[in-house]
Amino acid sequence: MADANAMTEGKLPAIEKRVHNIHHLAQWQRSRAYHDLIGYINGTSSAIQGIKTTDEIHESDMLRKLLGLFDSLEHLVEEHPPLEQPQRFGNKAYRDWSRAMHEQLPGMLRQVLPVSKHKYLGELMQYLMEGFGNATRIDYGTGHELSFLFFLCALFKAEVLQDQDIVGAALRLFQRYLEFARQLQRTYNMEPAGSQGVWSLDDFQFVPFIWGSAQLAVKSPFDPAKFVDEQIINDYKNQFMFISCIDYICKVKTGHFGEHSNQLWSITAVPSWIKINSGLVKMYQKEILSKFPVIQHVYFGELMSFDPVTAGTMITGARLGQAAPPPSKRICIATMPATGNLVPPMPIVAPPPPPAEALNTDLSVGDSSSESSDSSVVLRPGSSASLVGIEGSGDNPTKQPASEPKERHAD
Repeated sequence: MADANAMTEGKLPAIEKRVHNIHHLAQWQRSRAYHDLIGYINGTSSAIQGIKTTDEIHESDMLRKLLGLFDSLEHLVEEHPPLEQPQRFGNKAYRDWSRAMHEQLPGMLRQVLPVSKHKYLGELMQYLMEGFGNATRIDYGTGHELSFLFFLCALFKAEVLQDQDIVGAALRLFQRYLEFARQLQRTYNMEPAGSQGVWSLDDFQFVPFIWGSAQLAVKSPFDPAKFVDEQIINDYKNQFMFISCIDYICKVKTGHFGEHSNQLWSITAVPSWIKINSGLVKMYQKEILSKFPVIQHVYFGELMSFDPVTAGTMITGARLGQAAPPPSKRICIATMPATGNLVPPMPIVAPPPPPAEALNTDLSVGDSSSESSDSSVVLRPGSSASLVGIEGSGDNPTKQPASEPKERHAD
């Protein structure tokens, strides 16, 4: 694999893995990267609520150039078709595609980035190349998706993408990535990395369910109880990211939905998309971002820094169920100026109180709520999560020590 550090220009921190044992997880959860990531996910959720994937949205020239990368990656798939082999999973032609991708993608990204941003090329390339699966095991999972989320967040921190691109980055760029990841999975019969089977949310993805539920938080044309209906899937699979995920699951799995996707099936009992979004974010923090088998493979650098945040720093939560704030109030991550020092996010003006249903988040998925404000998150590492509790309140969940999963997780 190409060494991203070798491409780094200027005196920037080394791009390296920083979580080497379970004790480093607490440092990760206090890091700038962790806070920027959750802030970016929640900020995007606030921005895309009520917007369909098929709606006309702003697409900057830079966003279009980044989208063009996937056209080139698709050509590489055509040049490396699957081989005829006895194994059901893990077509070895993927390794040829991955080798070609690692050779050609650095040059592609260099052409896309402004010259003034080439100093970040190594770090951005590391996150992007790690987002397409593992060539040794020929698998793909939420850890690879996480790496692409790092890539998106870093694009905003480096100001390659601007505030007005936040909707397009999710509903165009991430959607394009999602479609291409599915193409790789189908073409090369990639195994799900670290899947927990029926007890996982999904074999391959997580974030599209978070952002998909945010799309449905305003003026949803159907209730959560109906998202597994065949007619709903057919009518809305192209309009909402959440339903596109359900459609894909139904294509690759057989049998009753509640049997092969129990965690998603349990969501049908949740009364609102706002509560679903809140519960999924908490579950993501605990079932993906708090697991050593996943985070041990994550790279950190200047843009996505392992440096700790100031004590008492809180994470901005998604404000759903109301009109999205204007771009000037949507800044949820720090940017990197020419001086190399972090510029703290602009203070967010407190919006009007959200609807009552937004305050009664009763999915029992662990505690990541704020003690002082419903729009901030206080992290308490060390509790487990499950998206099966519907009754009761999530305000005072039971604390449990984090247990390391037996299954191998994605990298």
